[in-house]
Order: sequence, then C-alpha cells, then structure tokens
Amino acid sequence: MPLSNEDNLRLNVLLAQDLKAVRIDESKMIVHALTGKGEVSIQLNPTLKDDKYIRLVKELLSNKIMGSPGGYPVYIKRWTRMGQERREESLAQLLLLGEEEAVVAVVHAPQLTPDIARHAWWAYPSADNARRLLEKQEVAESDLARELAEFLLEFLPFEVEHRDMIDSVRLCLAPRLLTDDEIEDLWKRARRKQSLYVGFLHSMPDELPEQAPPHPEHAALEERLRPLADNPYARQLLRLLSAPGQMYLTTVNRVIDKAASQDSIVSLFQALDAHAADLPLCDCHPREIAEAEARADYWLEQGADARLQALLEAAPEQRGRIRSMLVLAQMGEPALNPIFGLTDAIGSVMRKKLKPLTDPLQAHIKRLQT
Repeated sequence: MPLSNEDNLRLNVLLAQDLKAVRIDESKMIVHALTGKGEVSIQLNPTLKDDKYIRLVKELLSNKIMGSPGGYPVYIKRWTRMGQERREESLAQLLLLGEEEAVVAVVHAPQLTPDIARHAWWAYPSADNARRLLEKQEVAESDLARELAEFLLEFLPFEVEHRDMIDSVRLCLAPRLLTDDEIEDLWKRARRKQSLYVGFLHSMPDELPEQAPPHPEHAALEERLRPLADNPYARQLLRLLSAPGQMYLTTVNRVIDKAASQDSIVSLFQALDAHAADLPLCDCHPREIAEAEARADYWLEQGADARLQALLEAAPEQRGRIRSMLVLAQMGEPALNPIFGLTDAIGSVMRKKLKPLTDPLQAHIKRLQT
C-alpha cells in the first residue's frame, strides 16, 4: 500500500524546496525539514503500521534524492564512519534521507565544511556527533563550535564510557570555547571523576587551572640554562620543574592513583607521549619500563645526542632528574600492551596489575618533584 495521497503530495512539495536536511521523529510520526527559509514540519497520516509507513517515507526521499528507493545502507556503518563519502555534494545529499546513520557518515567525513556541519548537527544532535564535528579544525573555529561545546558539557554527567568523557573534555578545552569559570567548574568535576583530568593533560598541560609551586631549584637552574634556550632537553627539564610542570606531574599521579578504566590509562599514556614530543631521542616507545630506563642510561653514558650532553655539562647535579625525564618521555601506549593484552580488569584490580609499570614510573615522577 502506497503513502496516503496527502502525505505523498506534501512530501513532494517539500522535496521541491531548497532542502538542507531532513530528520524523522518516528515516535510522533513527524517529518522535520530544514530549508533555506527555515524549519518545516509535516505530520504524517499513516495507512500502515508506523514502522512500515516510515520505510515508505524513506523510500520516497531516497528515490527523489539518490535515484534509488533502496534508502541508505545502514549495514555498512564501518565503511561510512571511516569517511569514505568524499564529495561535498554527496555529503549534502545524505542529510536529506532522514536516516540517522547517514548523518553519522557525514560527521565522520574529513572534508566537512562548516555549513554542512551545521546542517548535520540540526539533523542529528548527539554527544558522539558533537565530538566528531569538533575534531574538524574548520568546525572548531566556526560559530557552531560553542554550541557543540555547551552540548557536551551538559551531557557530560550522563556519559558512561571514560573514553567519551576524556574526548569531550579534550575537545571542549580548545581555545576560546569555554569561559574561565566553565574551565574551573570542569576541573572541580575532575576531582570526583579523575578521567576528566586526562582531557586537561591533552589540551592544556601547561595551563592547568590548579596552581602548584615551582621546584625549589627551578629559578636558579633557569638562569644557569639560559644559554641553552634552544636545547629541547633543557627546555623540557625546565618545563617539568616549573610551576605548571609540577602541577602536570601531580595530575598524572592523581590519574594513576584513581584510574577506573583501561581507556583512562591508555589516554593518559598518550598524553605523556605528546608532552615529550620535542625530545629527539624519545620517539621510541618500549614495552617495558626497564627497557626505557636502560635506554636512558645508555644515552647519558654514551653521549647519544650532543644537546643532551650539553645539558649534562651545564647541570651535572641534575643527572638523576634528567634520567627520570628521559624515562617519562618514552612512555606511550606500547608500555601498556604487555599488561592490558592479558587482562580486561578495571578499577582497583586494574591498578594493582599496573603496579609493575606505575610504581617505577611514579618513582621517576617523585624524583622530578623533590
């Protein structure tokens, strides 16, 4: 049985307009459309069961937009979420099918423009879509970004997956998206849910809202190392001993002590990796911390990098802290593989299994703080 005459007529009139996006409220049987002149709604009058009638509506939309009544192939989610839809025209067409999975394919596309992003957000506002949109630089710099950030902040208490919590915080902390008060409130929330700290470590490692005193030796060392201003090892050592660096290390310890999920720890180690990205020798990521310590000893003893030797000669009494800095800089996700490859534990059991890695790591952090 076809669509009712009234619905068929109204939908065809709608499709003749300058359509930007379509969404279908299946519970209320309403078709909402975003046009060049604003929003339009059509109350459907089903002649069949609701689910079958909705299928007919989507077939009509697909036939007019794509030239095929088959609708959007929702069974190829993985393919579409990898951003295989490339042309801007095809992305715009997907937003007219009334299919949520088609909108998801659009927000995953790497070449998204701010206009299409805004239409996609209207068609299917969700936390995951907001995160995917904010990952695009053009969208993050558009006027839509603030709206997306507000949505993620409001939805944050309802997130279940720690990975999603971290990504939401990380993306919301992009420059100029949040006010100082909002950032402070987000930091306070992290005291109850330590996974949120990891988002801060990714986005603003040198500007954390909480203050800590600099290392007692920082000021004198900074003066002595002034001739090494272009030395990446000297810069990283001073960075860690500065007030922001000491707060960074304290926050890393907080996450290690209270981490509730493997996602939190994996993201933390990715943040550690990014924090030391400027150190030339430390782009290797061993699977064991003992190997990282052995490499640090070798570099220090064999003069593997002239710039590292220059730092040692300028501050020989800092050798122990420099070694700890080099060990910390080699930390990355591979160091977790020998542990997480054998267990899916979470919470206190996970933290206990991590101790062969985290106890030596925290000892190095302590050396940089005392």
